Amino acid sequence: MNPLKRLASQTAVYGVSSVLGRFLNYLLVPFLTYTFAPAEYGVVAEFYAYMGFLAVLLAFGLETGYFRFRAGGEWRPETVYGTVFSFLVLVNALCFLAFLLWSQPLAALLRHAEHPEYIGWCAAILALDSIGALAFARLRAEERAGYFATIKLIEIGANVGLTIFFIYVARQAHEADPGSLLGRLWDPDIGIGYVFIANLAASALKLLLLTPQFVSGLGAFDTGLFKRLIRYSLPMVVIGMAGIVNEMLDRAALKYLLPHDDATNMAQLGIYSACYKLSILMSLFIQAFRYAGEPFFFSYAKRHDAGRTYAVVLNWFVLCCVFLFLLVTLYIDVFQYFVGADYRSGLDVVPVLLLANLLLGVYVNLSIWYKLTDRTLMGAGVSLIGSAITIGLLFWWVPVHGYMGAAWAHLVCYGTMVVLSYALGRRYYPVPYDVWRVLGHIAFGIGLYLASRWLVTEQGWHWLVAGTVCMAAFLVVVGWEAWRLRRGASAIPGV
Repeated sequence: MNPLKRLASQTAVYGVSSVLGRFLNYLLVPFLTYTFAPAEYGVVAEFYAYMGFLAVLLAFGLETGYFRFRAGGEWRPETVYGTVFSFLVLVNALCFLAFLLWSQPLAALLRHAEHPEYIGWCAAILALDSIGALAFARLRAEERAGYFATIKLIEIGANVGLTIFFIYVARQAHEADPGSLLGRLWDPDIGIGYVFIANLAASALKLLLLTPQFVSGLGAFDTGLFKRLIRYSLPMVVIGMAGIVNEMLDRAALKYLLPHDDATNMAQLGIYSACYKLSILMSLFIQAFRYAGEPFFFSYAKRHDAGRTYAVVLNWFVLCCVFLFLLVTLYIDVFQYFVGADYRSGLDVVPVLLLANLLLGVYVNLSIWYKLTDRTLMGAGVSLIGSAITIGLLFWWVPVHGYMGAAWAHLVCYGTMVVLSYALGRRYYPVPYDVWRVLGHIAFGIGLYLASRWLVTEQGWHWLVAGTVCMAAFLVVVGWEAWRLRRGASAIPGV
């Protein structure tokens, strides 16, 4: 199979599993936002933000290191896998015990002293997911996308099913008869905490299903390889941590930065986090592309036509992202019903967050320059600059503009990182990207969105008519552009 079709097919498999799985997970958003008040939902958003930071630390950047040294040929794949696996198990076990011992002081520090159990549950989830991520990386490297997708879907299905079981079925049974078998499974004092319990059970099930992946290479620890892995991978921790700062610091910091009382700040955090979920389609596509793209970029790097192929990939990628941007923004009157009525005051952040995620996806494409040239420290520098921008803008804009300031901070951060990564890539790993065409795709999408709003507010068009006309205009132009891109791709040897 030619490389572009192989990348597209694997992205589709990862995408189907991600879209279907995340869609199931996404159904929890209306379920939870119609069930709990914004302040209660804000607790979930806050703890998952903390977990995002810790997940990066506990992975040590070794997933990318695994791809790098597995493809290098100097060590057997089983040796690379065993070395990474042994280290991750040891470190995550120690960290879980530490969080368990210090759960009460940590809960008090986070202003959740009445629920120290949240710390233990989240620590267990982190440990299980960190170990499981390596097994998933192995499946990706071996191009076993179907197996990967199946386990992901089972995990997400279990998470969704258990969440609904505890919060709806057991809760209803408790209200009808607290002494019944099902009724005893619901504890009102836990409440929103059942989200963490369901996640923990699903993560344990996932690790059980991944057990066969842990057998081969088990115990094959190589000290020399480990030293090289750590030198290569630790800068990836900085990059990953900076990425989490850019992606999730807003949800971890909003309750401290918003100029209201704690209850109001938590409610605002809940509203912002729920509306953030409306950008999920863009995030899903980027995640699916990452799963397929990272192994593809490494495996294809030695081909003489690699640069031209990467340029074609970016064009296709941006077209898909613009389509998703328009799909959500033009039909926001439909998507709004995925969150409860109490949360819809935050819908204005959705277009900004979608554009920010689009730029993040562009950055994912451009970042191949430091991964393929082993300049991970320079890549970390770009990410740190992005983090500095995010932190500065959050402290400046959130107290003044509320959560809208957080959305704009995302956009400015990712825009800056795109520019810096492109400039550095031109020097260290030149790829003939069609910059003006890519920018044209994005500008065209923004223009169509603004045109649809003008048709609705100024000309009195129905939102469905205006949105459909603008979407049709986009698809007509993309049809021609797709034909041109396919002709360009056919000029690449082997495509």
